[in-house]
Amino acid sequence: MPTYFRQVPDFEYVSRTTDSQNISEYKTVKNLFKKGKLREDIFGDLSFFTKYKIVGDDRPDNVAFEIYGDETLGWLVLLCNNILNVQTEWPLSQQSFQNFLLSKYGSEDNILEVHHYETIKVTDSFGVTIVPEGLQVQPDYSVEYYDSGLGNYIIKTNIVREVTNYDYENKIENDKRNIFILKPTYLNVVLNDLEEIMPYKEGSTQYVSETLKRADNIRLYS
Repeated sequence: MPTYFRQVPDFEYVSRTTDSQNISEYKTVKNLFKKGKLREDIFGDLSFFTKYKIVGDDRPDNVAFEIYGDETLGWLVLLCNNILNVQTEWPLSQQSFQNFLLSKYGSEDNILEVHHYETIKVTDSFGVTIVPEGLQVQPDYSVEYYDSGLGNYIIKTNIVREVTNYDYENKIENDKRNIFILKPTYLNVVLNDLEEIMPYKEGSTQYVSETLKRADNIRLYS
């Protein structure tokens, strides 16, 4: 199957390199502003997708090979999750994560310092949640509530836990690991849509062909 960038059409712009002698010299590049996307009726319907958890240092191409048997479909994995920047929106490799922590916090000791405090879950005698887990609070946080099963007021203390800088950053990374994958059944539908979306349409003054547009050369009118 063709890679995504092979489908992206070209764009010619006026060369502005210092060694360019001809005012009508053009450079050809891929038009990255011509972006493929999933149809709204597909993107907005969870029945087209399945949940997937990224394991270890897997990259988009590794995931694509596992699901579709084609590593060149890594772009589709990203597209399904609206990921534009792999560097920040895809889970870091273990080594990159360690480098990030040291760069941000400066030392191993700082990485293990407390970032904030969160509540642990508190329930009454009937199992009704009084305080949910994971609320960010002060370290001396407590709660008082009436427990109808016991018939009196209860004061709960020591209901917080420390969240270190490592815990905080690691949770962010782990949340990135939960993604959605287009079911293989619908793969051809998306690829056919891409073939319809990417070609240029006639009518623009910049149109050259279905795969090429040329920018206006303002240097010719200066």
